Amino acid sequence: MIGLDQFRLDGETAIVTGASRGIGRALAEALAEAGANVCVVSRSEADGQRAADEIADATGVETLAVRADVTDESAVEAMVEATLDTFGAIDVLVNNAGIARTAPAHEMSLETWNEVLRTNLTGVFLCTKHAGRAMIEGDGGNVINMASMSAFVANYPQEEVVYHASKGGVVSFTRQLASEWAGYDIRANALAPGYIRTEMIDELLAENPDMEEAWLSEMLMEEMAPPEDLGGTVVYLASEASSYMTGETIVIDGGYTVR
Repeated sequence: MIGLDQFRLDGETAIVTGASRGIGRALAEALAEAGANVCVVSRSEADGQRAADEIADATGVETLAVRADVTDESAVEAMVEATLDTFGAIDVLVNNAGIARTAPAHEMSLETWNEVLRTNLTGVFLCTKHAGRAMIEGDGGNVINMASMSAFVANYPQEEVVYHASKGGVVSFTRQLASEWAGYDIRANALAPGYIRTEMIDELLAENPDMEEAWLSEMLMEEMAPPEDLGGTVVYLASEASSYMTGETIVIDGGYTVR
């Protein structure tokens, strides 16, 4: 019999990067609502602490705010150590921190290319490397990486080849990691959202108002989803409900990739 208890995360500890706002904040809240204690990782100490306090107040779980840049290995190591010092274990890692930059490929600077890859791909590697060591030395765990529908289709009208490259890398990284770490009782899966109504998207649309009509014209749904719509899926991937699933990427895009 399948019951809702399979989705519970009581007593477990989750790290969520880029968790002070947007998708990361929504994922951290969902994991907390399922019972997990959460380490809220953000580049802004104040924003991260505010998010951690609000999540704790709303759900009753323990939270920890850690300021860290996922591209800085020493900061990532400190993040993992702080989590272990506070909670004693790491059961779930959600590699959500990411950025996007737009520019035609023939005009994109090497600095922009490296900036996106460092955050979206190298950051995933560094957090996985160090949190994964704790999982290997403990009782296993779950790694959940933030990919994108952009790993599978071309976006339009924005030109962002480096973003696509980074998210395609996340999908391949996830698949290989699942193979290498299965023997440690660690599962690795990815979540690939389409256009989600976040502050970052609103900022982009404020500068490019015609983009939204172009995006919606390719979707089967009539509007972009709020970040909270991804919460149920991250709980599924983090919990025993998905115990037979690893190396996969779940696309949630309002039907964008169907056409």
